Amino acid sequence: MFIEEGTASWYGIPFHGRRAADGEIFDMNSLVAAHRTLPFGSILRVTNLNNGREVQVRVIDRGPFVGDRILDLARAAAVSLDMIGTGTAPVRIELLSGPNPAVGEFTVQIGAFTDRSNAERLRDSLLARYQPIFIQDYDTPTGHFYRVRVGRVASPDAAQQLALQLKNSDGFQTFVMRLDPPADLR
Repeated sequence: MFIEEGTASWYGIPFHGRRAADGEIFDMNSLVAAHRTLPFGSILRVTNLNNGREVQVRVIDRGPFVGDRILDLARAAAVSLDMIGTGTAPVRIELLSGPNPAVGEFTVQIGAFTDRSNAERLRDSLLARYQPIFIQDYDTPTGHFYRVRVGRVASPDAAQQLALQLKNSDGFQTFVMRLDPPADLR
């Protein structure tokens, strides 16, 4: 059984009405969430560890990309957990149903740039030591980003090992990500 504890945040406007990573339109008034590695369609029980409140959400998006946060909740889910005012809360995530979270391909994100040439420079500087390295375009309400991702490995554990290596040897802030082909393979 998959269980994870950490910090959750929530998102709404300006993402409301935009396409989520799984292709559906994000509705901040629905019980959906973003997670970096759980498969799309996973159903999670999220418990606010501050007050014991629970909500079930479906994973449709990738994120969060801030520090040590493990989950981004749509506004409606954050309301259910009574965390709108604080913006974040310590949570426990339990996988209730969905595809096996350990099956798939994983990568490590090491940077996001608004200038593609900066992303290409980073990629080119690491090609001698790491492969594959690829750049993923990502359009957000705050601008267009070019995400630099390293590796394509068969398990979350292998991706965590690669992330640790990139952090320790090169000083990168890393995010382990599930690859969701074909959009991530650009």
